[in-house]
Amino acid sequence: MLLESVLVSTGVVALAEIGDKTQLLAFLLAARFKKPAPIILGILLATIANHGLAGALGAWITAHVRPEVLRWVLGLSFVGMAVWTLIPDEMAEDGAHVAQRLGVFGATLLTFFLAEMGDKTQIATVAMAAHYGTPLLVVAGTTLGMLIADVPAVFVGDKLAAKIPMKLVRALAAAVFAALGVATLLGAGAKIGF
Repeated sequence: MLLESVLVSTGVVALAEIGDKTQLLAFLLAARFKKPAPIILGILLATIANHGLAGALGAWITAHVRPEVLRWVLGLSFVGMAVWTLIPDEMAEDGAHVAQRLGVFGATLLTFFLAEMGDKTQIATVAMAAHYGTPLLVVAGTTLGMLIADVPAVFVGDKLAAKIPMKLVRALAAAVFAALGVATLLGAGAKIGF
């Protein structure tokens, strides 16, 4: 169960992040500044902070929401995430302009943290932390998933974006979210107390 929470959260977020606005931000910052180290460090720290808050919220929800209500909320949330994942993200270039005042690291840290607020990967982190009841492991997994999707974007910039079949990737991520939702609604979490 512990390994499952890390693996599923890593895979779900890595898939959901492809074509997401924060990955587009990584492409944009990399293409503009060509300084991978501060961009990657900014992504890592922003994700840990943002998903750490999401994991804490997931733990709070688990502790304060009755199991039968939680099962329905989580199941429907995962199904909603499946639908949301099918909608392509767009990204304004505002994030790169911040770098002129904060430097590449500061701009990456700030823009990634803010871009993740309310984003599907943050909401997925809340849901998975509540579902698995292991918020630290889920945050480790979702952070790893973000890095799996965004670090290559930093190194290849816009070149890779045109070659990724975004519709297929979004469909795979949506299928994973839908499967998690259906499994949760059918009571797959019952063995762990939902």
